[in-house]
Amino acid sequence: MSKRHSTKYKIDRRMGENIWGRPKSPVNRREYGPGQHGQGRKSKLSDFGVQLRAKQKLKGYYGNISEKQFRKTYDQASKMKGDTGENLIGLLERRLDAVIYRAKFVPTVFAARQFINHGHLMVNGVRTNIPSYRVKPGDVIEIREKSKQLAIVLEAVQLAERDVPEYVSVDHNKMTASLTMVPAFSDVPYPVMMEPNLTVEFYSR
Repeated sequence: MSKRHSTKYKIDRRMGENIWGRPKSPVNRREYGPGQHGQGRKSKLSDFGVQLRAKQKLKGYYGNISEKQFRKTYDQASKMKGDTGENLIGLLERRLDAVIYRAKFVPTVFAARQFINHGHLMVNGVRTNIPSYRVKPGDVIEIREKSKQLAIVLEAVQLAERDVPEYVSVDHNKMTASLTMVPAFSDVPYPVMMEPNLTVEFYSR
């Protein structure tokens, strides 16, 4: 098992939820946590524990985001006008790796990061290899010509387990996509319940 899959499944097991809605998640078979003591970890969480878990679940959903990077995104969201939780979701969904995952160019957010790092994408005609690049509504994201027939792309497009959300416009024939608007929390198709309000509570303690 690759490190990427190992990490992804470990997050699922730790949270006790299939947070990406993947059919191969071990949580579909074992809802308890990993390790020899996993089945005994059913104690009631404190308020801090509930907030921490909500934060870890949201951070984990977006792949290999470091705590420093996630905290920086939260700080930016808190300085914007409006609801901090909504702003946080909007900023996370504008990440380039999140947008190409939503567009079904890749099967997972982990694959999205690797795909971008390897230079397979262009944004507005410019090769971009930064997964955290913040996409603006109207930006044109395109898979480079030599990468359009990669097996990972062709397989991802055919995935039936998730649909492209309304705030992402995509043409799978031309392999182009764009963000039509910054989504609200209610627009984002999370497979499990996310609680950005608890993430805000965690950081504002």
